[in-house]
Amino acid sequence: MTEESVLQKTNRVNLLFDFYQLLLTEKQQIFLKHYFHDDYSLGEIASEFSISRQAVYEHIKRAESVLEEYETKLQLLSKYGERQRLLHELKRLVEELPEDRGSIRSITERLAEMD
Repeated sequence: MTEESVLQKTNRVNLLFDFYQLLLTEKQQIFLKHYFHDDYSLGEIASEFSISRQAVYEHIKRAESVLEEYETKLQLLSKYGERQRLLHELKRLVEELPEDRGSIRSITERLAEMD
């Protein structure tokens, strides 16, 4: 796996975690947070919880799978991405309007703040 693809995977897991964190078990939350947010190694997590590196790896892989299952069903991350894309397009169109566009700009800014 290239460094860029590892970074993309890490970013995706972090985003999925932001959306679905509360749907995971406490242990899944802790392991994913340590591994992806805090950049702990498998060995560091294993040592902290007195389990094998393999067990940590399996917990993390299972949690990633659960996150992907939630995304497949609920589509929160993809809908968020689409809202961001549409908001960016709306802002671009507002900038092209002649005359007073203050109220439209205000609405687009409020939409942006919602996410």
